[in-house]
Amino acid sequence: MSVIRRIAMLVGVVLALCFIAAPIAQAQSCSVSITNVAFGDVDVTLNTVIDVQATVSVTCSTLLGVRVCIDIGAGTGGGTNAANRRMINGANSLNYGLFSDPGRTVPWGSSRWPAGGGTDVFIDMNSGTQTRTLYARLYAGQQTALPLLYASTFTGLEASIRYGLLSGLLGCSLLTTTSSTTFTATANVPKTCRVSAGNINFGSNGLLLTNIDQASALSSTCTNTTPYWIGLNGGLQGATNPTQRKMMKGLEFVLYGLYRDNARSLPWGSTNGTNTVSGTGSGFAQPAQIFGRVAPQATPSPGGYQDTVVATINY
Repeated sequence: MSVIRRIAMLVGVVLALCFIAAPIAQAQSCSVSITNVAFGDVDVTLNTVIDVQATVSVTCSTLLGVRVCIDIGAGTGGGTNAANRRMINGANSLNYGLFSDPGRTVPWGSSRWPAGGGTDVFIDMNSGTQTRTLYARLYAGQQTALPLLYASTFTGLEASIRYGLLSGLLGCSLLTTTSSTTFTATANVPKTCRVSAGNINFGSNGLLLTNIDQASALSSTCTNTTPYWIGLNGGLQGATNPTQRKMMKGLEFVLYGLYRDNARSLPWGSTNGTNTVSGTGSGFAQPAQIFGRVAPQATPSPGGYQDTVVATINY
């Protein structure tokens, strides 16, 4: 009789332990969300680094402490490693990196992406929400990028967490419970152009009996493949003939012309297709020259004569 009682008691203890352990295992629940990495409109012709941030939020409900490892894989754009990822549009791409530190020196990757060379980031936490900052960098040196919208989407295991009961012996690769989210890295390269030009100084002269020629440099920069044309207006007096602009001193003036060629045979005005300069952007500065001429004319009274001409790039 006593033997039967002992067996019954042992069975009761085993059943009680199983009953207690079940709710503890079920009480571990974690989720993750990651805001989009948005570089916005990027003028790649400026050849500058663009830094932005996103926020990673992890929320857990647990009776015991848990370790949460945050994995960020290659994304749909792929990349050679975690610091050199790609946002893509068809066969075209922009290079960027994701990092766990403000200095952008520690790539944020995933142990599921060993070729990525980055590391996943872990959080030891109890119930509640904790956040980490995801630091992103779009690299300089991409001036030839085409004007397109570029993107890389992270979903499933490429934007996920792994978690389990907190233990110093458990590395991220040993945690098996997962949860995932979706986020996107985007950058828009709009069509853009800019132009700059130097002054033309015809110097000091006596009688205006012969041609006085001078020139200045002009530089235009447009996104790759962007067609453009550059016009020069008629100056402050609104000349309609590009060869008959006026430098003024009070009511007196000196006539001058601006041209597209060294021979001063092609006037430079503002009528597209007739007397303007056109081209296609490469992403880099494209040089040109403005050729000026003061032709022989009646000489006004001595003094300084000047005009202001606006160069406009259209694209």
